[in-house]
Parts: sequence; structure tokens; C-alpha cells
Amino acid sequence: MKRILIVIAALLAGLAPLSAQKIGYINTENILSAIPAYEAAQTQLNTLSDKYKATIETELGKIETLYQNYQSSRSSMSATQRQNAENEIISKERVVQEKQKIYFGEDGIMAKKAEELLTPIQQQVDKAIAEVAARGGYDLIIDLAALQGVVYKNPALDLSAQVLAAYQKENQ
Repeated sequence: MKRILIVIAALLAGLAPLSAQKIGYINTENILSAIPAYEAAQTQLNTLSDKYKATIETELGKIETLYQNYQSSRSSMSATQRQNAENEIISKERVVQEKQKIYFGEDGIMAKKAEELLTPIQQQVDKAIAEVAARGGYDLIIDLAALQGVVYKNPALDLSAQVLAAYQKENQ
């Protein structure tokens, strides 16, 4: 019995500092979607992505045609001709894969363009979040867009509108 009381006292002592903390939450997806510059950047990125996808699909279509032609005339080719045709197809597939990496890879054109267009906006939103936290004395602000499985949120703790207002004030 004495152990149980000690464990309960320790738990209560551990939770006491948490009750003094001021906590709020935001949803960065909602904040960013309300920023016209962010929406314009997303549109620009989508347009660029569609352009690169169309280029890749066109080249893949050409490779598919080349492969179909190879399949239909394969029986009439010599071993050397078959090998040359296969090597040509494989070579073209590698070129397309390399283009995909150049366009959509981790350090590709799309990643760099996204960083160029979105990072300044995200930094300004981060600055607005810090301002709201400092002004309101918040110890913790949670981003619901980054969390899964939130089953309840008190609307009174939503700071998204305040963050958006601070962002807009800073960027007028």
C-alpha cells in the first residue's frame, strides 16, 4: 500500500509542471492554403511538374513503340541485330530514368524549385508562429497537419487564425 502511494505521489509530482504549461495548436495546411503566394507557388510547381511528366511520358511512348517494332520483327533479325535493338531500347530506358532523376529526384529540378518558391513562405510562417507563441506565452504549439490520430481538439486552443494574421501583418 505504501508503494502505491509513493508511485502515485511521484506521478503527480511529475505531472504538476505540465499543468502550468500553456499549449495551443495550429494547422499549417490551412494556414498555407490561405496564403495567395503559397497557392501561386503550388500552381507554378504543378505546371512545371506536368510539363516534365509529359516529356517523360512522350519518351516512354517512343520506347514502347520501339519495343513493339522490335517484338514484331525480332524473328527476322540476326542475333547481332537483336542484340543491337535490345541495347538501344535499354539505353533509351536508362536515359529516361536519368531524366526522371534530374526532374523529380531528391536533388532534382522540382525539389530545387520547390525549395526556392516555398522555403521563404514557410520561414515567414515559422516566424509568425514564433511571434504568436511569444506574444501569448505559449510553451508548446502543436501542428495538427503533422500529426495523425488526433481524436479531440479544443477549438479554443486553435492558434491558426492568429498565426495567419501575424503572417499577413508582417507581409503587407
